[in-house]
Amino acid sequence: MRPVSGAGKGPGEAAVAGIAVEVQGVTKSFRVDGRIVKVLDGVDLAAGAGEFVTLIGPSGCGKSTLFNILCGLMEPDEGKVLFDGQEVTHRAGRLAYMPQKDLLLPWRSVLDNVILGPEIAGRPRAEARREAQELMPLFGLAGFEHSYPAVLSGGMRQRAAFLRAVLQRRPAILLDEPFGALDALTRASLQEWLLEVWGRLGQTVLFVTHDVEEAIFLADRVYVFTARPGRIHLALDVRLPRPRSRAIVTGPAFSALKEKLLAALSAGG
Repeated sequence: MRPVSGAGKGPGEAAVAGIAVEVQGVTKSFRVDGRIVKVLDGVDLAAGAGEFVTLIGPSGCGKSTLFNILCGLMEPDEGKVLFDGQEVTHRAGRLAYMPQKDLLLPWRSVLDNVILGPEIAGRPRAEARREAQELMPLFGLAGFEHSYPAVLSGGMRQRAAFLRAVLQRRPAILLDEPFGALDALTRASLQEWLLEVWGRLGQTVLFVTHDVEEAIFLADRVYVFTARPGRIHLALDVRLPRPRSRAIVTGPAFSALKEKLLAALSAGG
């Protein structure tokens, strides 16, 4: 479960209560070149309120499709999506979603990019800008509020995109491989930073990755998908202490979890 941060929170760091997110028997197929391709097949998974859950599996196994279903961009052919134990059919706008690419608008400053969600939701622009300004230091963007995306590093662009998702103030955030395009050092640094932010802000997080160590380091639980059609091959609970530092990845408990995860990925094909 989410660690309780002892750090003081500024006005912009008010926690958001997470919700439990669950899918039951979710199946999805697409028509491709005149034939039916099943992408997801009877997927069951759950993230408790305030938990950090990671999803890992081979490319094309339906992880991003599942995220599109969770946030209401598409509907399953079969199965249910539940928030706090209640089936939800109208999900658009209920969860925050950060896709693989940062999708920052090049003609808008960092500040104007990150308040896009609140603007669309109809919140007063001045209020949204004030909240964003308060969160800039936590997201490592202080001093870059009026810069444009072209001058930001890859890590800064990802932090800006994540802040944009956080400012939607949704109880759960879907992160689709947000660090996949970054170099190893930047990626490791952002993993630790993400855990700190999550510990402060409180949302439920579902996180897609292709990196085994990342999946374990971040998570309370890891779900391993099979090759297409995606099914859940393993649900691996990660009972490592929090808060976590990078040193934990060299310990025997972490190595044992990594061995189980690699074996599951191999068996799931």
